[in-house]
Amino acid sequence: MLIETHAHLDYPDFAPDFDDVLRRANEAGVTRIITIGTSVESSRRAVELAEKYSSVYAVIGVHPTYAHEADSDVVTPLRELAKNPRVVAIGEIGLDYHYLPSIEAAKRKDVQVFNALQSSTEEQIEAGIEDGAYKSKQAEMFEQLLDLAVELRMNVVIHQRDAWDDTLEILRDYGRQVSGVFHCFGGTLEQANEVLGLGHLVSFTGIVTFKNGKQVRDVAANVPLDSFMVETDCPYLAPVPFRGKRCEPAYTRLVAEEIAKARGISLEEIAGATTATAQEFFRFDRG
Repeated sequence: MLIETHAHLDYPDFAPDFDDVLRRANEAGVTRIITIGTSVESSRRAVELAEKYSSVYAVIGVHPTYAHEADSDVVTPLRELAKNPRVVAIGEIGLDYHYLPSIEAAKRKDVQVFNALQSSTEEQIEAGIEDGAYKSKQAEMFEQLLDLAVELRMNVVIHQRDAWDDTLEILRDYGRQVSGVFHCFGGTLEQANEVLGLGHLVSFTGIVTFKNGKQVRDVAANVPLDSFMVETDCPYLAPVPFRGKRCEPAYTRLVAEEIAKARGISLEEIAGATTATAQEFFRFDRG
């Protein structure tokens, strides 16, 4: 038995063959799927799917890249959704600096124009202000949703991209009040150990199967067996041999097989350990 701990089943990618997606997952030994909300509306859809399908559970939250466009109060609707026993965590929440306004502006300009802007102190100051506001909005929402998790005594699913130091700084302030899993972990073994040392977990995706995924494979091979979970982050990051195609929960098995190979142990051992960790973390007995 395997548990897919991070899917986005509410995305339109799965609408045409949803029942077949669940069937293939079950045939692959993936008996439970956690579908993750990325906004209030996405979280509502996740809860609806969890209510309809016995193998699906919901995690509710607002993805950091949606922080700037979210309503001023996302806590109230999420608190209401969390009353549903099919909701097993708050997430995905965190920080993501990959799409800072200055970076997005650079993508829209040709190289000569961008270089000219770089030499302009005024433009640099303006870009810094915009980036600072973007980061501040994400941090504010991250803290609000961490507070909600503490209030509800729920664990959190953490998204972190290009914001390592700021993410850990915020989490350190909460100490052991909240426990999280760093989903789609792609850092170093040193960073993984830092996360584990703070009382959190990590989770691995199909990146472990990629040719350029050696660093992640090495981390998956060396962290304690009870410190991680497996996921796909579908419809993204399809593992080899499906890379470049739509990912789906059934491929959780391929992630687990690759980690078993890297650790030199059986798939059954990986499945048993990651399932036990997921069951303890998500507390499915809420419903």
